[in-house]
Amino acid sequence: MDIVLLVARILVAAMFIPSGINHLTKADAMAGYAQFKKVPAPKQSVQLSGLIMLLGGLSVILGVYADLGAVVLAALLVVMAVKMHDFWAADAASKQTEMIGFLKNISMAGGLLFIFAIAAITVNGEAINIGWTLTDSLFSIAN
Repeated sequence: MDIVLLVARILVAAMFIPSGINHLTKADAMAGYAQFKKVPAPKQSVQLSGLIMLLGGLSVILGVYADLGAVVLAALLVVMAVKMHDFWAADAASKQTEMIGFLKNISMAGGLLFIFAIAAITVNGEAINIGWTLTDSLFSIAN
């Protein structure tokens, strides 16, 4: 079962590594869209989100405080869904595209919250196995 849990973590988090790298290496190009969406300090926000995506993705995949990485990525996705994919304010031509982006981010946040909960929960003082990891969980939520 360890391999299934590891593969699941990889599948959920793998997209954050190339996305994070893109945010860091193409921050100037992405800052224009962030500015259009009225994100404060657009270039720095793009770079910060890229760093969070890169580190969070590695955290979940490698199992280095995977619970922390998962919850931080989930929070980032919710913020980005609301700020960057505000389909309720979009014009008719882009409403569906923005809604798809919004729902994608929200559903991925849900998967990451599931990883957080499984990684952080303890039963009778024992952590639940989330597959091969480099560190134990940072959080401990008693069941």
